[in-house]
Amino acid sequence: MSRIAIYAGSFDPPTLGHIDVLRSASRLFDEIVVAIGVHPGKTPLFSPQERAELIRNSLETETAMSAQVRVSFFNDLVVEEARRQGAVAIVRGLRDATDFDYEMQMAGMNGAMMPDLTTLFLPASPATRPITATLVRQIAKMGGDVSSFVPEPVAAALKPKLSSS
Repeated sequence: MSRIAIYAGSFDPPTLGHIDVLRSASRLFDEIVVAIGVHPGKTPLFSPQERAELIRNSLETETAMSAQVRVSFFNDLVVEEARRQGAVAIVRGLRDATDFDYEMQMAGMNGAMMPDLTTLFLPASPATRPITATLVRQIAKMGGDVSSFVPEPVAAALKPKLSSS
């Protein structure tokens, strides 16, 4: 039986921080489901399908990934997606104490709803600690170079996306 973890988020856009968490989680699980949250009330930069493709393309050259990674979409509670995927754990990346406080609350609520699901916190590497998708979007929208914060396929996809807006 494989050990499946779920790594949920908006991934708009996928960053080197996201890849860093996936790399760490891949040493612990056989399979990781990158679960892209789809919220009808939000207007993301990339469609869910585009984000999925960016994640897949970003992992093509990733040699340190020892787990199988697949992508899913969900528009309800993450614990429900975890149940559908047969996950034993939710993986969450932590950059700082602010993340920790918020993630502990989420882990507590998720644990109350699905006690058999473990939340595993993985610390961000020093190089990816300051990266957030929100900051990447802001920098890119203002014409800044985000190539040191995102995988190459994401950097390439951001240019036409922002030049058309």
